[in-house]
Amino acid sequence: MLDVGALPKAELHVHIEGTFEPELIFEIAERNRITLPYRNVGELRKAYDFKNLPSFLDVYYAGMNVLQIEQDYYDLTIAYLRRAAEQNVRHAEIFFDPQAHTLRGIAFDTVIEGLRAALRDGERELGVTSSLILCFLRDRSEESAMQTFDSALRNCDRIVAVGLDSAEIGNPPSKFASVFERARAEGFHTVAHAGEEGPPEYVWEALDVLKVSRIDHGVRCMEDAALVERLRRERVPLTVCPLSNVRLKVVPDLAHHSLKRMLDAGLAVTVNSDDPAYFGGYVAENYARSAEALGLTDEHLLALARTSFEASFIDDGERRRLLAEIPAARFEGASAQWPAAGCAQRLA
Repeated sequence: MLDVGALPKAELHVHIEGTFEPELIFEIAERNRITLPYRNVGELRKAYDFKNLPSFLDVYYAGMNVLQIEQDYYDLTIAYLRRAAEQNVRHAEIFFDPQAHTLRGIAFDTVIEGLRAALRDGERELGVTSSLILCFLRDRSEESAMQTFDSALRNCDRIVAVGLDSAEIGNPPSKFASVFERARAEGFHTVAHAGEEGPPEYVWEALDVLKVSRIDHGVRCMEDAALVERLRRERVPLTVCPLSNVRLKVVPDLAHHSLKRMLDAGLAVTVNSDDPAYFGGYVAENYARSAEALGLTDEHLLALARTSFEASFIDDGERRRLLAEIPAARFEGASAQWPAAGCAQRLA
C-alpha cells in the first residue's frame, strides 16, 4: 500500500475546534485560570465514548470554553498545522464556529486574528497553504447566522467560504436559505454538512436551496439512487470522514462504511479527519485505516488525493502544481478534469 502519510493531499473537512488535543486543553485552561470538569487528561479522554453526534457536541463545546484570547486560537491552529504538515497535507480548508465563541462573550476579532496569524505562520514555516470556512451553527437561528456573517464581512481575509454544521437532525439546510443566498451574492463559496445523521433529503436541500459547491459528509446519499446519480453526474465533491462516522455511530465500524461503494459509483469523494482530537486519527490515519478495512487499492488512494486538490477552493495554477505531485491514478472514479464551476474563485 502507498505510504499515505507521504502522499500529497488537501484536507477539506476539519473543524479547528475539533483538533483541540486534551493536553493543550489543560495547558490553556491553566494559563487562563479556568477549572475544567475533569481532573486530568486521562479522565477527559474517557469522556470520548460518544453515543451519537449530540453526545459528542456536549464534550466538544465544553472543551472550547477555555479558549479566551488570541494566543489561545493561535496555539490551537498552529498545533493542527504542524500535524498536518507531518502528514504531507499541502493545503487545508479549515472550518471554524464563530458563534460558539461569540455567544460566550469572545469577540469575533479575537477569534479571527488568532486563527489568521497561525495560518500565515503555517504557510511561511511549514509550507501548508490554508483558508477558513466560516460555519453557522444550524441549531441556532438564521438571524444569529446573519449577524455572524455581518461580522465576517468586516474580517473576511482568509475566509473563502461559509458552511453549516452542528446538530443536523431537525435543522434542515433550508432553514438558512437567506444567509446562504447573501453569502453567494458577496462572492463566497458555500458548503454544508448534510447526510451525516440527517436523511438524503437534506443533501437535496443543500444542493437546491443553499446551492452549495460541496457536501460535507454526505454518506447517507447512498440510500437514494437518484441522488447518487445526480452527485455523480454533476461531480459534486463529498468530504467524507470515516473515523468520525464510526465514533459517532453513523456506521458500526469501518468495514461497513460506504466509502468504497461511493468511489466505485464514480462519486467525487475526499477523505478527511473532521474532529481528529476526539475521533482517534488525523487525515493520514483516516486514509490508512479505511484502506485496510475496505481493501482500498493504491489507485483508490491516489484518486482520493487527486480529488482533494480538484475539489479545493485554490486557483487553477496552484491546483495544477499540486496535482503534478501525485502519480496518475488509473482508478476510473478519478476525475481528470474538474468542471469550471468547481474551480471558481471567491469574487473580489
